[in-house]
Amino acid sequence: MGLIQKIFGTHSEREIKRILPLVDRIEALEPEYEKLSDEALRAKTAEFKNRLKNGETLDDILVEAYATVREASKRTIGLRHFRVQLIGGMILHQGRIAEMRTGEGKTLVATLPAYLNALEEKGVHIVTVNDYLAKRDAEWMGQVHEFLGLKVGVILNSMEKDERREAYACDITYGTNNEFGFDYLRDNMVIYKEQLVQRDLHYAIIDEVDSVLIDEARTPLIISGSSGKSTELYRVCDILARQLEKGKASGELTKMAAIMKEEITEEGDFIVNEKEKNVHLTEQGIKKVEKFFNIENLADPENLEIQHNIILALRAHNLMHRDKDYVVKDNEVLIVDEFTGRIMPGRRYSDGLHQAIEAKENVKVKRESKTLATITFQNFFNKYHKKCGMTGTALTEEQEFREIYGMDVIEIPTNVPVIRIDHQDAVYKTKREKLEAIVNEVVASHKKGQPVLVGTITIDASEEISAMLKKKNIPHNVLNAKFHEMEAEIVAEAGKLGAVTIATNMAGRGTDIKLGEGVAEVGGLKIIGTERHESRRIDNQLRGRAGRQGDPGESRFYISLEDDLMRLFGSERLMSIFNSLGIPEGEQIEHKMLSNAIEKAQKRIESNNFGIRKNLLEYDQVNNEQREVIYAERRKVLNGESMRDTIYRMITDTVEGCVNTCISEDQSPDEWNLDELNSLLLPIIPMDPVELTPDMKRMKKNDLIQHLKEIAVKLYEEKEAQFPEPEHLREVERVILLKVIDRKWMDHIDDMDQLRQGIGLQAYGNRQPIVEYKFQGFEMFEAMTAAIREETVKALMHVKVEQKVEREQVAKVTGTNRDDTLANAPIRRSGKKIQPNDPCPCNSGRKYKHCCGRNV
Repeated sequence: MGLIQKIFGTHSEREIKRILPLVDRIEALEPEYEKLSDEALRAKTAEFKNRLKNGETLDDILVEAYATVREASKRTIGLRHFRVQLIGGMILHQGRIAEMRTGEGKTLVATLPAYLNALEEKGVHIVTVNDYLAKRDAEWMGQVHEFLGLKVGVILNSMEKDERREAYACDITYGTNNEFGFDYLRDNMVIYKEQLVQRDLHYAIIDEVDSVLIDEARTPLIISGSSGKSTELYRVCDILARQLEKGKASGELTKMAAIMKEEITEEGDFIVNEKEKNVHLTEQGIKKVEKFFNIENLADPENLEIQHNIILALRAHNLMHRDKDYVVKDNEVLIVDEFTGRIMPGRRYSDGLHQAIEAKENVKVKRESKTLATITFQNFFNKYHKKCGMTGTALTEEQEFREIYGMDVIEIPTNVPVIRIDHQDAVYKTKREKLEAIVNEVVASHKKGQPVLVGTITIDASEEISAMLKKKNIPHNVLNAKFHEMEAEIVAEAGKLGAVTIATNMAGRGTDIKLGEGVAEVGGLKIIGTERHESRRIDNQLRGRAGRQGDPGESRFYISLEDDLMRLFGSERLMSIFNSLGIPEGEQIEHKMLSNAIEKAQKRIESNNFGIRKNLLEYDQVNNEQREVIYAERRKVLNGESMRDTIYRMITDTVEGCVNTCISEDQSPDEWNLDELNSLLLPIIPMDPVELTPDMKRMKKNDLIQHLKEIAVKLYEEKEAQFPEPEHLREVERVILLKVIDRKWMDHIDDMDQLRQGIGLQAYGNRQPIVEYKFQGFEMFEAMTAAIREETVKALMHVKVEQKVEREQVAKVTGTNRDDTLANAPIRRSGKKIQPNDPCPCNSGRKYKHCCGRNV
């Protein structure tokens, strides 16, 4: 492989070679375009649009369009695209991922494909990781596009529907992955076409693509409504969890151990598995729970909720750590993003884990929520007609980008060679020795004026180092989960002479650290990593903070054998070797074998995480296919299409379904169970009871179906004739269909969620869980569509002309959550049912039974 690469170059090198002639052509146009007046340059936009209308393609006009943007950028914001940025712009236009190092100006690169693709007038979305960057980039880079006559919009969390609609109508729209995803879900819950905010999903340019499509891929977007379930059980289980004693097992409880009938002895009340992030009760623990709740058998189905909640309480106490996984602020539990160290406002752990943490921290336990709509980022971004991305670190995940998103990664060379020195990892035996070494290194660098950026994995670690630096009187800034607009400023200041900044992972992502005066002479920015992250990408991201655009800089990671990564995934043999060497306290260990062990551990976790994400996608693919069908049906209703043919088909299908349920092919008319048929069919279609007449005795089953279909259709035609205008009934059809689809779809999401939790048990019966999930999911979807059909037909057959029927939202949205999937177990939900004498939710002022309830 190495020899082949030497002869032919890497995949990236070959692709770039093919692009270089186009780059030469763009640069050759510079003298000509410099001579154009502002008006003449702006007129290029209209010229390009006309050429596209006359049959030319985007590739035909690419060279001239990129030269136009390059010149406009120089005139508006004083920046001129380098050759490598032009290469990056072409890779993005091709729908691929451009890996460009930190400081190479990715934000400017995006202006090229954004302008070119916006000329098609179908909308371009530029996706960033937070509101601050979306607003900054829209204002900064938007100047280039607006100079060329394009409209630029930005979507922010605080915006109302009308503002969003306006922003989406622009040629280029900036926003975060969350906002684009939630707007897509909300658009598929509206009841009138005018309420839609988004256009079709045409072209997305994703900044920090690895963060959005890999780190966030396991976290679905969920729009939720409130459920009526009591929260008292969380408090009770928390009291019990504090009394139970953590124990140990003599071995690991694996499937293989069960098959080999290995004897595993357990002590204590529960065992915690940190690697797998789960907890299970021992025999002794189960007895204590049964005694506490005064129940005979915890495993009985009626005790499932107690069993589920006590496990949640134990997980909250033993696997979820304050100031690492979450913070408590203003009497509220807020999740900290493990990849960025930022607070995630509005996001809650799913399945009751959040409530268990609230009980543990003694804050108000909020009610569980009911899922109204959900989608994963993987499926959302695959809905775009074309997508591309850019990041400083994507190559380590190239396989995942290819397999799941169909995008390859092209490594773009740096504009100026990187001269940063990346030192070998410094390894210490204990965490205390490691922290002392880090502080000593910071002190030494600060003395000579070299700026230092210390990257930590948790808030805890950043505060611990901050406390140690305070004792040494070293002035410093701490950047952790208190995200605000000052973040970018603090990060930008981190390159000044003598500056010391402590930041949790990747804080300030998307902001360059520029070196202050005199810093290059003292060695540039120094990066200190306080431990290795589970993902090599995150380590590379931290390293890439230094050495931008040919600046000097250095980086080193400090590791102890007590770090989580080494403790959980490093080999025990390695640990024993170092213990036997008798290394004196405080001495640094540097060894190739150790560096290899760390990399192996990281690769193992990365491949494990990829497996989890791939598995999640396989499951979500089933939901996604169903979601497509339902959303397509809703869209037809919203677009005002006539549902007449659909309703007639529903009527005939309902008749056929009822007959097939009661009568089999081989039965003679005398054997037909007409009582059962009448009990099924008459509540839906108000026809006369079916009786065995002499004519009917001569019929076959198919003749009976045809006969009943004709009666049902005639009944509906009579209903149609009662309406003064046919369009009145058409709107009634749309109203009822929309209402029934929404209600049944929400229940179906719930049912699929429940199915997903229990499907893993199929593995014990030598069946593949995913195959079983597909089969059962398909059957449930069929049952749901049959229920939609029957309920719609029933409502329409009983509708009265004097009623005024208006569309109404089935469920009121109470929140848009980013539910973390750490807890993969069902959310138990129960909604409050409207009683016949309650006021009608449509606000008509009438009782429910005299208003909308008449349709149900």
